[in-house]
Amino acid sequence: MDKFFAFCFILITSLVFAQDMAVLKYKGGGDWYSNPTALPNLVKFCNDNIDTNINENIQTVEVGSIDIFQFPFLHMTGHGNVFFSDDDAENLRKYLISGGFLHIDDNYGMEPYITKELKKVFPNKELKEIPRDHEIFSTAFEFPNGLPKIHEHDGKAPQAFGIFHEDRLVLLFTFESDIGDGWEDPEVHNDPEDVREKALKMGANILKYAFTN
Repeated sequence: MDKFFAFCFILITSLVFAQDMAVLKYKGGGDWYSNPTALPNLVKFCNDNIDTNINENIQTVEVGSIDIFQFPFLHMTGHGNVFFSDDDAENLRKYLISGGFLHIDDNYGMEPYITKELKKVFPNKELKEIPRDHEIFSTAFEFPNGLPKIHEHDGKAPQAFGIFHEDRLVLLFTFESDIGDGWEDPEVHNDPEDVREKALKMGANILKYAFTN
C-alpha cells in the first residue's frame, strides 16, 4: 500500500474512533514544550463543558514522524526558532490534507520563524486572516469580536490566521493573543478568572471545530 494512503487510513481511523491530541515537537531550538499545564486544563474544561470525550493523556509527537497521523488534533507553541526539514514539511502537509488539524499558538516571538517554515509545507498557500463570522468563533461559545486577547506583548490586536484546503480550515495560527497562557494553571500567570475563562472557551471552540470538520 502506498505510504500516503496508509497515512490516510491511520488518520481516518483515528478521526472515527478517537478524540486524541498531541503536542508537536519541532527542530530549530524553539521551546516547543512551553505551557505544560495548558492542554490538560483545556481537555478537562472541554470534557466538563461541551460533552467531548477527549483522551486526557496528552502525548508528544515529532513533526516528521508517522505518529502524527494517530492524532486528529495537534498543538504547537513556543517563543523562538522553528525549523522543518523537507521531510518534516511533506509529512505535515500530508497529515493536514488528509483530515488532520494543527493549531499553532504564538507564545510571543514565534511568528517570523513559523511563517517562513509554513511556506515549505504549503508553497502555494498563504496564511489568511480568518473573518469574525467564521464558525470557529461560534462552535461552542460566541466570540462575535473574534479571537480574545489574553496577554499583552506589543499592544497589538489579536489575530487568527488560517490555511485552508478545499474550503476546510486545516491550520489555525493564533497571534498576539497568547491563548495557551490562559489555559495554564491559575498560579502560573495569575490571570483574572474571566480572562482564563475566555481563553478556555475559545480553546473549546477550536477543539470542537477540529473534531467536527
